[in-house]
Amino acid sequence: MEINTTQLKRCDLIALSGRFDSAAAPALDQAFAQSNERGTYRIVLDMSGVEYFGSAAIRSLVLAYKACRRFNRGDVILAAVPPKIKQVFDLTGISPLVNIHDDVVTAVGSF
Repeated sequence: MEINTTQLKRCDLIALSGRFDSAAAPALDQAFAQSNERGTYRIVLDMSGVEYFGSAAIRSLVLAYKACRRFNRGDVILAAVPPKIKQVFDLTGISPLVNIHDDVVTAVGSF
């Protein structure tokens, strides 16, 4: 599990790689919270290196989505989601809620 946050002009880019299960969810919560504490509510989540995204990580994503969308401040956009992770999002009903882009460049450009 690895989380790298890059502050860009329009948003924060959080790049994920590895497995995100219940043990990794607190670190993901912390990454989202750090962006929000800096006043950044536009977040692009680069999921190109994610191997597994469990229910606890999905909970973290949903909480971050709610925090960023609250008062119409921003959004969480997903980029480069692997097909098996996209299937999980389809099954859990998250896909219609969040914008999913094929690559990071178009995701960042959407802000």
